[in-house]
Amino acid sequence: MAMIPPHIIDDILSTARIEEVIGDYVNLKRAGSNLKGLSPFTDEKSPSFMVSPAKQIFKCFSSGKGGTVVSFLMEQEQFSYPEALKWLAKRYNIEIPEEKPLTPEEQQEISERESLGIINDYARDFFVERMHKGEEGKAIGLSYFLERGFRKDIIEKFQLGYCPRNEVSFTETALRKGFKKSYIEKLGLTKTKEDRSFDFFSGRVMFPIHSVSGKVLGFGGRTLQTDNKKIAKYFNSPESIIYNKSKILYGIYFAKSDIIKYDNCYLVEGYTDVISLSQSGVTNVVASSGTALTKDQIKLIKRYTENITILYDGDAAGIKASFRGIDLILESGMNVKVVLFPDGEDPDSFAKKIGSSELKEYINTAQKDFVSFKTEILLADTQNDPIQRAGLIKDIASSIALIPDAITRSVYINSTAELLDIKEELLHNEINQLKRKQLSQQNFQETQDLDSQLIEALKPRPKTVSEEKEVKRSFYDQELDLIRILVLYGSRAIDVQQKNEKNQLETVEISVAELIVYEINKDELVFTHPLFEEIYKHINQGVEEQILYDPTYFLRFENQEIVQFVTHYLTPKHELSSSWLVKHKIDTSAEIHRLPQAVKESIYAFKNAFIQRRLLEIQESLNPKNEDYNEEKTMDLLKEQIELQQIKATFAQQLGRIII
Repeated sequence: MAMIPPHIIDDILSTARIEEVIGDYVNLKRAGSNLKGLSPFTDEKSPSFMVSPAKQIFKCFSSGKGGTVVSFLMEQEQFSYPEALKWLAKRYNIEIPEEKPLTPEEQQEISERESLGIINDYARDFFVERMHKGEEGKAIGLSYFLERGFRKDIIEKFQLGYCPRNEVSFTETALRKGFKKSYIEKLGLTKTKEDRSFDFFSGRVMFPIHSVSGKVLGFGGRTLQTDNKKIAKYFNSPESIIYNKSKILYGIYFAKSDIIKYDNCYLVEGYTDVISLSQSGVTNVVASSGTALTKDQIKLIKRYTENITILYDGDAAGIKASFRGIDLILESGMNVKVVLFPDGEDPDSFAKKIGSSELKEYINTAQKDFVSFKTEILLADTQNDPIQRAGLIKDIASSIALIPDAITRSVYINSTAELLDIKEELLHNEINQLKRKQLSQQNFQETQDLDSQLIEALKPRPKTVSEEKEVKRSFYDQELDLIRILVLYGSRAIDVQQKNEKNQLETVEISVAELIVYEINKDELVFTHPLFEEIYKHINQGVEEQILYDPTYFLRFENQEIVQFVTHYLTPKHELSSSWLVKHKIDTSAEIHRLPQAVKESIYAFKNAFIQRRLLEIQESLNPKNEDYNEEKTMDLLKEQIELQQIKATFAQQLGRIII
């Protein structure tokens, strides 16, 4: 893949705003100088995902992930580094110089994920172009959408298209374009039977399914042959490495901003429901696309809002089938309301029948909380049968018991008891019994986990941890501490004392990076951990060129391991108020105010770790049982050992502590 020039990368990273980009994925709220929200990487109840607009970094404390806006896109969208940069460049209207055509070798190196994404984009453009420019597409596909009442701007917004039946074949066109047949088949765009390949969506109008960032993940295709009952009304793309239908919602790309804006998400069933409502001004709407609602889809909505309103048509069987999915919403702690459209109407038909303002008014006035709605639906089926009524109470209680917040549960118990004309105490008892059962199951699982840990702990272990392992761990810790100081404070100046030509002590100003690099190179020491070695190489080269880097320099690296390492130390988990120092005289940033001493301690500890490791090697060499034991070298080794012990003692004196 062609390289993006460094100056263009700098332009992209300096222009892109991390809070804007991540705000499309996570509902962020102000927390001091930072923004906070629920992690998009884990299923958490309390927000631990932090974004710093000032530093242009994010940190997810529940998963440990962190970095820049590029890191986020690479993690969330599975972009490569160049893909993330190109996506940002497109968003912020930054022009990237035209790339040279890919060589066969470069083409081969493109990952399968990238290739599938490219093919899907090509397919979308093909279907759109065929519908607007092909005779068959205009006569069948475009006319169908126009007859359904969709405006041209809405057709273009949702990138609707048509797969020709009798004109140009998508499969043949894509193969001539050079796309791999195996990839096209994986995406479900092409089927092969008895050495004959054909378009899977032939003769269907096409609905592209987008990711949160607008990438085409798959398609839904609707047949227009209403006379043949054997033909499925809708075909959908099969699941692939880029498309998992249980993790995406149709329309989320177009709705996410308005979901945050209105702090509510409308959920419908089908593609046309989303499009019709959006055309009528209800733009914070998504669809489960006919599949049962999943935990991942609920989690996706919860990124943007705690409130969800489900829009139903009059199909009683479909409503009851959806209750399980709504229970999952309640369990997640979200607020659920429902709207039932008049008999024979669905969101699509009803939106076309009445005006935009009337539609919004109907939705606002007809919505009910889910527990009351479910109670009314099930109550209508009991026909005063005592057994059915008892089952109804248990069913409603099971839903209320899922609600995590005790106050919300109590409110629902009160209103439901009134609706069912039963004592609150009865409903309380049933719910408490269910909660105890849930708690019992949870405790059982926790006990199982503890038993596993106990079994693991009781497995035979060496009686003592080897000294060598302790030293290795200490050595890693000292490398980590010194490289951390280099990254965070390398460009800062500190005062140190050194002897001048007259052998007198004088105070000189020097950068932290220059001091550490001098001390390391003087004693020919090295960083052994690959990540630390890579960071030190850049800092050392910078010192040689008289360039000092601040931490943000490393945030521009393609190596995301370095970016995450630096982000971790740039992001305090808790932001403390300046009043700690002003009012309480408590210094919350001690290290920066004792930086000369911190640097000195870290250098000595780093060198001491080298000495300790060398002393171990000497002890091993002095062991007569060792295969490499050499009696002639014994005196030299003993002499070196004494010298190293003396250096350790000097370090201890300098640091004012005992070094073991």
